[in-house]
Amino acid sequence: MPNPNRGSCGFQSSEFEQEYDRPSKSQLKREMTALQKLGEELIAESRDRVKRVPMPEDVRDAILECQQIKDHEGRRRQTQYVGKKMRTLEPHEIAEIQKTLDSWRGLSKADTAAMHALERHRDRLLKDDGALTELLAQHPELDVQHIRTLIRNGRKEQAENKPPKAYREIFQLLKQLQKPGAGADDGEQDDEDQQD
Repeated sequence: MPNPNRGSCGFQSSEFEQEYDRPSKSQLKREMTALQKLGEELIAESRDRVKRVPMPEDVRDAILECQQIKDHEGRRRQTQYVGKKMRTLEPHEIAEIQKTLDSWRGLSKADTAAMHALERHRDRLLKDDGALTELLAQHPELDVQHIRTLIRNGRKEQAENKPPKAYREIFQLLKQLQKPGAGADDGEQDDEDQQD
């Protein structure tokens, strides 16, 4: 018959566990890795953008220096150094840097989405005459003859596999219409500039 007291010592196993007030080694390593990646993101940005990020000069200098290094091993060591410098930053400084990077990503995503919307609008103009009617209803100041010529030339270019000159012009025209304040005055000004 098995002994019922075997393995029992008379105390709970959690009685002697130590309570830690500081983060675990794993947590510290995760934080260090996150800061290293943040530094690598900054290294990947253009020099002008890095100069606009709110951060201490020594960290900025380390990042700018890393961008200039072409040697693989030298760049790896400098990237590690950037990570070390990033760990010296205060939490509010890190938050500012992250906020700046996030705003850049959001802006570029918005720009890409706007460009894709213009491309779809251009394709719709080339395929459907009703899209031209809608465009003219939204922007009555446009030169109808010029737009029809561009659309006709764009269709011809696509059919004959020619360079997409008119295709690009339609895109630029739509892009101008998307700008705030674009209207008849801008078109008249452009015509005057071309005549001079």
